[in-house]
Order: sequence, then C-alpha cells, then structure tokens
Amino acid sequence: MKRLALDTPIKDLYMVGKTYASRLKKLEIETVEDLLHHYPFRYDDFRLISQISQLQPGEMVTIQGEIIDCQNVYTKTGKKLQKAMVQDSSGQIEAVWFNQPFIPQTLKPGVKVSLSGKVNFFGPKISLVSPEYEIINAKGAKKRPIHTARLVPVYPETYGLSSKWLRSRIFPLIEKLTPQISDWLPETIKKKESLINLSSALQKIHFPQDEKEIQLARNRLKFDELFLIQFNSLIRKKNWQKNKTTHPFTIDQESARGRSSPGRKISKFISRLPFSLTSAQNKALKEILHDLKKQKPMNRLLEGDVGSGKTVVAAVAIYAASLNNLQSALMAPTEILAQQHYQTIKTLLEPLGVNIALLTGSKKLKIENCKLDIVIGTHALIYDKVKMENLGLVVVDEQHRFGVEQRAKLIKKGRAPHILTMTATPIPRTIALTLYGDLDLSILDEMPAGRKQTKTWVVPWEKRYAAYNWIKEQVNPPAASRRSGEKAQAFIVCPLIEESDKESMKDIRAATAEFERLAKQIFPDLRLGLLHGRLKAQIKEKIITDFKKRKLDILVSTPVVEVGIDIPSATIMMVEAAERFGLAQLHQLRGRVGRSDQQAYCLLFTSQKDKESLKRLKAMEEYHSGFKLAEIDLKLRGPGEIYGTKQHGFQKLKIASYHELKLIEKTKFWAQKTVNKLSLFPLLKAKLKKDKIKNIEPN
Repeated sequence: MKRLALDTPIKDLYMVGKTYASRLKKLEIETVEDLLHHYPFRYDDFRLISQISQLQPGEMVTIQGEIIDCQNVYTKTGKKLQKAMVQDSSGQIEAVWFNQPFIPQTLKPGVKVSLSGKVNFFGPKISLVSPEYEIINAKGAKKRPIHTARLVPVYPETYGLSSKWLRSRIFPLIEKLTPQISDWLPETIKKKESLINLSSALQKIHFPQDEKEIQLARNRLKFDELFLIQFNSLIRKKNWQKNKTTHPFTIDQESARGRSSPGRKISKFISRLPFSLTSAQNKALKEILHDLKKQKPMNRLLEGDVGSGKTVVAAVAIYAASLNNLQSALMAPTEILAQQHYQTIKTLLEPLGVNIALLTGSKKLKIENCKLDIVIGTHALIYDKVKMENLGLVVVDEQHRFGVEQRAKLIKKGRAPHILTMTATPIPRTIALTLYGDLDLSILDEMPAGRKQTKTWVVPWEKRYAAYNWIKEQVNPPAASRRSGEKAQAFIVCPLIEESDKESMKDIRAATAEFERLAKQIFPDLRLGLLHGRLKAQIKEKIITDFKKRKLDILVSTPVVEVGIDIPSATIMMVEAAERFGLAQLHQLRGRVGRSDQQAYCLLFTSQKDKESLKRLKAMEEYHSGFKLAEIDLKLRGPGEIYGTKQHGFQKLKIASYHELKLIEKTKFWAQKTVNKLSLFPLLKAKLKKDKIKNIEPN
C-alpha cells in the first residue's frame, strides 16, 4: 500500500476495500480526509466504571472483568442469542446480545474485557443487554479504550456500517495523520475568536476526554464550515462581476426623449395597475432598477412570501428590458408554473406592445433572431437551438430547484445579462445570507391590501367526517342560503400519487385511491378532478383550466399544486397526513387559497397524537408569515428536512447550524476581511483550491 495520506482513496485504507468503500460513499466519504471529517452527532457516556456487585437497573455503566463462559443459545421460539458470563472481584453478571453468532469466537473463557451499556432486567435477572465490548488483554491491545470506558462517539451510519466499525477505522488515522494536517485558518482569526488548532479539533471531536473538549472542537469545526461557505460565496460574487460588462438600462425619468423615456413609461405602467404596490414591492423595484442601470451585471435574489407579488416586480424589470430593446428570458421549474407566469405577464405587458412567447417541453418553439421581447419557459429554454442574440435580463423562478449548470447555460445565451432570481420558499434571513452570499437580497415581507388571513385548523382523526360535511356545505350550499358567487372550490392534497407497500407508509392516503374513494363515497354529488406529476402536460393543463372555469368543485392532487396555481375562486385547502410536510411546504400549499377578497380556509388532517408533531402543526394556526414558520421548522427539523437538501440545492451542514446567526455574521466578517488578501495566506489558498473553489486569484 502507498504511504497513508489525507488524499488516500478510502478503498485503499486497511480493512476497507471495495465493498465498504461503496457503503462509505453513501455517507459522502471518498478519501481518508473525508472520513476524518465525518463527525459524531452524539456521545454515549460510559466513563463510570463500576463493580458488578454495585450495578443498578437503568444505569449506563462500564464493567471490566474476565469471561467465564460465552456461547450461542437458542430460545424456545428458535431465535439465536449470545450469552456471556463476566466476573470481576465483586461478583458475576450475564451479558446478552442478539443475532451476533460470531461473539463466542471472540469472547472466549479467560479473555479480559471491558463492557459498556445499560443495566436492565433480562428475564428475572439483572443483565447487560447488547453492550459494547472491547478486549483489554489481547496481544497488541490498545493503550486507550475506543468503544468503552469513555465518552464514546456515535456517528451517522448507513446499511452495513456501524459506529463501532467507523470508530475502529478513525482511531488509528487520528494518531497517524495528525502531523500531516495543515491548519489553513489564519492565525489572526484563531487568536481573535479563541479557536483551537485543526488537528486538536479533530482529535477532540472524535475521542474527547470530557464535554469541554467536545465544545472546543465543535466551536472550531463549525467556524470552519461556515467560513468556507461564506468565502465560496464571495469568490463567486467576485468572479461574476470581474471583467464583465453588461447592457446598462436607461431607466431615468428625464432623458433626451422626455416624456417617452423608459422611466416615465414604467411609472405610467405602475400607476395603471389595478392594485397598489406594497412598500416592500416599491423598495425591491427601486433596488432592481438601480442595479439595471449599472454596467456591472445585476445578480439579485427576490425573496417573497406566497402571494407577496414577486411576478409583478419581475414584470416591471422585463418591461424595462423591452423599453431598452433588450430581450428577457424567464425560466420556471414546472410547466404549470411557466404557464401561470405566461398568463400573468401576457395580461400585464401584451397591451403595451411587448411580444411574449411560451416554450415548454410540450410547446415547441424555434427562437432564432425572432422579434420576441420575452420568452417564458421551463428548462427547455437552455437547449442550444434556442438563440437569443439580444438577451439583457434572465429571471429564474424557484431558482433553488435548478442546478448551477442549468442556470449557467441559460445565462450564457446573453452577453453577461442581468440576473434576477426569485423564490417563494420562505428562507430565514440567516440561511439566505449564508447560501446566497454572492447575491444581493431583496425581500417582500408584506401582503397586498385587502387579503384576508386564511383560517387554519388542525383536524384530528375523529373530526374527519364532520370536516367532510363542512366542505360539502361550503362547496354546494343550500340554494335558499346561497348568495351570488358564494359557492366555494376546494383542493384536497395527498402526499403520494399511489398507495405504498412500505410499512411506514401503508396508512398514508394516496391521490389516485383517495380520488376514487371521495368521488364514490364522500362527495358523490360533486365534480372531482385528479392532478399529479405523472399526467401528460396537456391533461394537466386541461384539468387546471376546468377547475379555473368552475367545471370542477374539488381538485384532488399531490403537492404538484404547491407553486404556480392561481385560482382566486378556490377558498379551501385540505391536506392529508399534514405531519409529513414541513411547515414551509404547508404554508406554500395554504398559499394556493386566499387569493381573493373571500375568506379562505386551510384544514390540516392528521392521525398523529404525538405532542411534538401536534405542536408543530398548531404553529400553522397561530402564524401566517412563511418566514416565521420556516424559522420554527428550522429549529425543530433542520434545513435538510425542510427544504430537501439535495433536491433544492441547500448545502448540507455537517456540524454547524443555519440558525446560528452570530456565528454566521462572524464568519462572513472574517471572509470579507480575508478575501482580498488571499496571497498572504497560502495554506488557505491551497485549501480553497483543493475544495474546488474555482478561479482563485492572488491579491
């Protein structure tokens, strides 16, 4: 084997090989260095070493003694157990394991062992049940225990990889490779922030002596993780604007053209809207139009809650581009959302002479030097045959759903166009500042005037049929009590398309089966439609159109309706198995109703009786701000579960947390202070290069 180093492929590590390497890859571990940075998420406290005679049920303890007997035993039901009798100077105790037939080959009579675990009753006797074990007198025995008699690290695992296996591979690496670990964090930062050295942090995070060492290690490693993310963002921002010039827009009210100036036309357009812009919209527009006048390309994120009016803000920017004889492209992640944007922007801008086209997978369009001001579409926009020679503005909606490469391909269709990215996913400011440090941020945190808050109720299992009857009365009220236009429409959202055979999902209602059940048994007199992601685009479009034209009373759907559906007459949102959704997603679904001046309702159905789950859902009754709900969910569930880390592009943190605002601000401060002095810190520069942060240049 080659000399062991941090960049040694994990498959070349002693006693790993291809099989374990493939398992480790699932944990994103491909090199020895990756393994060293696979941190424990908790520790079992086995520091208390007790005499056998003093053991009490419920204690977490370590005993050290000699194996008297160890053998496989079959129970009356045919299950195989492993039982060992252990003795020290004070007495004897039995240790029991399940389905580990190899143990008697290891723990033979006469072997001295250290056993750590919980003391419990096994049958009538006090026993150690499934304890960790470690031989302490074997030839070449370890100087210090790894699995017992200490704070024992417990790691994120995967099938076929236990924490015990991980500990036994990490321990020798810590001892051998500590001298090779270069500390890339500048000494000034370490001193000012009271951070320990990297090699010491890795030793202490894996095999600490006490809680103080764990905290010291976590402080250093959390700082490193957030600092590198911040630095990466600053480098991206620097590279984005470096040596790039774009088409500066003429926006000002006064110009050589007087009354026909773009600024005057934009003001006139805004004044003729059938609604008044909120102060948040006006502020965001001011920031965007200011950016568009610059020669450096804009790179701004417009973040707004459901229904806060992002599309109209984007429409003003698109109108500004057309007034400057420049083209715009708007890319949305789904055909439903692209269709919605097309209809909205067509209504707003077509009367002003703006030429608009829609391009999706099902609506082909050859665009090459044609007289179009804006093309709205899905990822079909990034195809090579779509040529836009005069592209000045790119708008990307729900931008976190696109990969970096997809966005880059669209951007390359113009000469450094201005970029406006939008998201309706409510992201707490702390996360936005961390993830989008390369973007300028505009936030829409107000709702248009006249909107009523959607009344939200968590509906327990026993009130399900009462809720069905209430929906029936709202959708089809008695003729005598019905006023003009009073009939409601309802969404019923299920987590799955089809029923699942998985044990954990057997009781979860699926859209296809629920559609049949509701149509036949619950709402036989009402008109129901079914919508899910596997339907062809034309069928989806027809169903949505029928619902919008009131040809359907109830739309049974999967969460495909989460974004892009705007049906003001729909006033009821019912969500099945609401506990399976994050609060941010439930808020998005709730945002599909309450889009008119009529009172809207959201019913969250759950069969859960767990207090924590109910407390989380009850937050939906109390709060109507997506940002507030996202903050609550972030603390309770973590960003990966809320936003779907891999699917939505949120960088998964190993040890830091996105709601640690003070630490985020500290790391951003130091990254900003260091980014223009990189040549003074060669180890940091080497680290960034190794981590594939591209185009690092000396300053």
